[in-house]
Amino acid sequence: MLLSQSTRSVSALLMRWRVFASFASLPLPLSHSPSAAAPGCAETVWQVPLPEHSWFDHVRLKRVFVTDGTRHQVVLIDVRKLLACADRDNTDYVLKPVAEWHAGKVRGIREFLDPENPRVPQMPYVTICTRRAPGLLGWLGLEREGVVSFRNGQHRARYLADAGARWFPVEVHEREAALLREICGAADDARTAIRSAPLGSEGGG
Repeated sequence: MLLSQSTRSVSALLMRWRVFASFASLPLPLSHSPSAAAPGCAETVWQVPLPEHSWFDHVRLKRVFVTDGTRHQVVLIDVRKLLACADRDNTDYVLKPVAEWHAGKVRGIREFLDPENPRVPQMPYVTICTRRAPGLLGWLGLEREGVVSFRNGQHRARYLADAGARWFPVEVHEREAALLREICGAADDARTAIRSAPLGSEGGG
């Protein structure tokens, strides 16, 4: 009787192993496949007009974070508002105006942003927070101001501003996106001035 029970137990274990092995041999669902991370989603390119630039009249920018499920968002910003917040940053390096850059740096950024360059540059990547504004209202906690820090792309952001860009897209973590829109968001007409299209089909020279 004991042998019979033991035999049945071994048989049950073998059966479970066979079932498990058959499941393990099945292909993984497509959603776990690296090649299916963003099914049917071509990389998007934003075209930013440069009305005061003699070398080319627009630049192309793409996202920094392109993996499926990224926790970052693209926000169209007002350039003057963004740089005003960036000039308040006392933790990271703040660049001088473009007019004070050496010629090699200016040429390098210009060639990097040239839309004829087959490599599309990434848009600036920023973080934003608030702090007490100067003055009595700030000290009373009634007024706050935005502070932007560049994690990537400060040179291109300041070059675009110098070239006459009024708005351009930046990338920010999703938890800061609403604050960035509130403090530095572009006007509604920016959405008609700045075109976006899948990479390779944006046209516009």
